[in-house]
Amino acid sequence: MPRNRRFIQLDVFSGKPLLGNPLAVVVDGDGLDDTTMQAFARWTNLSETTFLLPPTSAAADYRVRIFTPRQELPFAGHPSVGSAYAAIESGLVPPDQRQLLQECAAGLLPVRVEGSGGSRIIRVQAPPATLRNVAAQQRARLGWAVHAELAESQLRLIDNGPRWFVCDLHEEAAVRQLQPDLAAIGALCEAAGAVGVSVFGRQRSGEASMAVRAFCPADGIPEDPVTGSANAAIMTFLAEVGDPAGYGLHYRASQGREVARDGCVEVVRDAADGSISIGGACAVVIRGELQLD
Repeated sequence: MPRNRRFIQLDVFSGKPLLGNPLAVVVDGDGLDDTTMQAFARWTNLSETTFLLPPTSAAADYRVRIFTPRQELPFAGHPSVGSAYAAIESGLVPPDQRQLLQECAAGLLPVRVEGSGGSRIIRVQAPPATLRNVAAQQRARLGWAVHAELAESQLRLIDNGPRWFVCDLHEEAAVRQLQPDLAAIGALCEAAGAVGVSVFGRQRSGEASMAVRAFCPADGIPEDPVTGSANAAIMTFLAEVGDPAGYGLHYRASQGREVARDGCVEVVRDAADGSISIGGACAVVIRGELQLD
């Protein structure tokens, strides 16, 4: 007989339903094979779908596998935040536990829980990132795709599980008004093994200090609503390339407005060890069961 598996769909980086970035979570993911997981992620057609599993490390509280409609990722931000929230909501971890350890393909990642219920905030430490320069030809192609002439200092390729082209457009207006060539971005990302292109610029009014957008057409996601790993990559960019706009070690990023999915990501870099965490609120929208066997 098919097994009933608990299912939660929630919005991440928003405390209100129907905003932020939606995430599908199969709570009881054990026993499903890779093909079924990938097929279900393709079926949900969300930017990511996760499966919660028993940990293989005695130190971890749970294990998560993360799938886009096209591929499995070793780490992603909004799926990690949302999966931790779902693990608490489903009783896989105690509701009053404040420090968790998430196991994923990128390793064991610390998770901090603040508050409870609808006011709960989840903060996940991103994996260590690697950063490299972008060749002049690639930079020219990306500049053409975003309709801007990019200086060498404005662009890096950053790998923190997924690989991101990170581009500093300096000002919010340039980010908000951007209408990129998605086909060109998709081809560039496929050639570089990147999941997408993230752009950011200084926001000078409102609750956030940074405007962010992320484009992932190669994975079938023209624009991702609110993206944790991209925001962590942006902080890596600032730490390595420079921070003339003065974002500092802790800022709030606004993302998703252009696709009517407003959300906010809190980004923090530890001054002592350089580790980067991303966090925010979540809102459960659907609870149910599904049959995948």
